[in-house]
Amino acid sequence: MKTVIIGGVAGGATAAARLRRLDEKAEIIIIERSGYISYANCGLPYYIGGKITDKSALTLQTPQSFYSRFRIDARVNSEAVEIDREKKTVLVRDLKTCGEYTESYDKLILSPGARPVIPPLPGIDSKRIMTLRTVEDTFRIYDYIDQNAPETAVVIGGGFIGLEAAENLMRRGIKVTLIERDAHVMPPFDGDMAGLLHGCIKSEGIELMTASAVTGFEERDDCIAVNTDGGVSVNADMVIMSVGVAPESALAKAAGLKTGLRGSIAVDDHMRTSDKDIYAVGDAVEVTQLVTGAKALIPLAGPANKQGRIAADNICGIGSTYKGSQGSSVLKLFGMTAAATGLSEKAAEAAGLEYDSVILSSASHATYYPGATNMTVKVTFEKGSGRILGAQIIGYDGVDKRIDVLAVAIRAKMTAYDLTELELAYAPPYSSAKDPVNMAGYAIENLLTGKVEQLHWRDIEKLPQDAVLLDTRTDAELAMGGIRGAVHIPVDSLRERLDELPKDKKLCVFCQSGLRSYVACRILSQLGFDCCNIAGGYGYYSAAFGESAPLKEGRRPCGLK
Repeated sequence: MKTVIIGGVAGGATAAARLRRLDEKAEIIIIERSGYISYANCGLPYYIGGKITDKSALTLQTPQSFYSRFRIDARVNSEAVEIDREKKTVLVRDLKTCGEYTESYDKLILSPGARPVIPPLPGIDSKRIMTLRTVEDTFRIYDYIDQNAPETAVVIGGGFIGLEAAENLMRRGIKVTLIERDAHVMPPFDGDMAGLLHGCIKSEGIELMTASAVTGFEERDDCIAVNTDGGVSVNADMVIMSVGVAPESALAKAAGLKTGLRGSIAVDDHMRTSDKDIYAVGDAVEVTQLVTGAKALIPLAGPANKQGRIAADNICGIGSTYKGSQGSSVLKLFGMTAAATGLSEKAAEAAGLEYDSVILSSASHATYYPGATNMTVKVTFEKGSGRILGAQIIGYDGVDKRIDVLAVAIRAKMTAYDLTELELAYAPPYSSAKDPVNMAGYAIENLLTGKVEQLHWRDIEKLPQDAVLLDTRTDAELAMGGIRGAVHIPVDSLRERLDELPKDKKLCVFCQSGLRSYVACRILSQLGFDCCNIAGGYGYYSAAFGESAPLKEGRRPCGLK
């Protein structure tokens, strides 16, 4: 059996190694257009920032190491330019000599990855504008900084690569402006959660411009001007273009293979294309979104590695299947960690699901043990069933641990009731007896069983004009900031001051995080008051919404006098 693999990196290299482990006699050839057969894509920004200092650390395998261990013929600087499906051959061009030759195959695996989107804007061909996708891109940016000592940079795009690039340019002493076309950075996150990231970005000295589309570039004597649709022009010494990626599927299209979303390569659950002898894996393929069952593009390294293994299994007669991707991801942003899995509220709405979300502020471990930090946890669930649809967490310590548990819960189709029963490892330095994952389950369970009514800050202006805001925080917390016009009664004094509250009006109760206001709602509802708990509390309101908060300081809320 002879298998040719077009593209290395995650999916292709994994498929090759798995093929060898399954079949010692197979002939395996990798055709890789770049000069590196298997490298750490996700580590590239950290080389630019100096966190990773050894070039060789970015290279996971070389053609020589691949051959020594696996007897795989890995050919770098080689581009597959044409597939002849009838003859079962690939036309290959040697990019160093420009010579071409034909390679036959029994089975073919396509792992071409995705290419950076480069919009056709005026001035886009400037040498000051760079993308960050390959090892060569990384070295080019690193060398440009070394040789030109830029003082300012514009990063266009607030996704994973854009934010990581912005952080690492800052670490090189470069002043960064980050421009994002949408209203918030990080598309996997809802706008309110992304607001927490906005605060972090600005606090680190990055100039953040959201809801701003770049319209073109102008070369000037000593800089490049980045023009936006708002009429603002930003001068910089260099630009990193990071507005997303598109499937690298031209070769597959030319071969007549079936395509899917945005021209991606369509595959079945065995990673087989419309040609029974050709498989495809990685960022170029269309996958099934695990939660909704809809087709999607989810260009992440984890899924690519799994798909490569599954393609190799099927070539060797093992009927492995790929059940879909949920988009689990994590980002380091300066000292902060942001992670997401499954559906955001926006995605759940687009899928037509009946959903709601809970928002918690939880400590990373027992608060009496030194070093505990807060994390904001948002879990989206299906109304009625309580099935967990998605989660977003932003904080410092322990974020990755909790998002992984919730990722497993989503894949296992667990409900909020299941979360309450999870037995997770506990010791004061690592967690609390009731882990944040358990607490999310409890919060959702309270909503599902009618123990409390919930209101989101974004919906507060939809309430009747005579609704009353009730602040149950302490006097000290109120002194740190509050909402003008809200009735203030600390939760511990609530029972003694019930006569100050009307029973004929809706009470919208909040505290700093949402926990004490839940306690207040339980007291009030059992005593005949009509009340709801505002998700996330004042802390979430002020941090997540910032300047766009629905009830700014000094504004009269909900008809209060």
